[in-house]
Amino acid sequence: MALHDEMRTPEVEQLLTALGSLKTNDERYALLVDLATFREIQEMSQRLEVARLLREGEPYVAIQKATGASATTVARVSKCLNYGEGGYSTTLERMDNTSKGGR
Repeated sequence: MALHDEMRTPEVEQLLTALGSLKTNDERYALLVDLATFREIQEMSQRLEVARLLREGEPYVAIQKATGASATTVARVSKCLNYGEGGYSTTLERMDNTSKGGR
């Protein structure tokens, strides 16, 4: 059993299904605003930007300056990119493909 398998509760599965059911950014935004605080949304979007910059090979200090993220946040995101479940990598690849007109 993976470390995070205990988080896969029925409620989490329901949330995953809900996220997958949304078709537009407006729908996803509305759910985010209802589910999370402004600060939580900012922190999640900041982490995704940190992951993008790390993947591009930017140095930690430059990432901290560009995003306002702490050294701890940059290190944590780096750890997730290298040893995590692959969520950042999959998401960033799909975002790249979407921006290039792919699927």
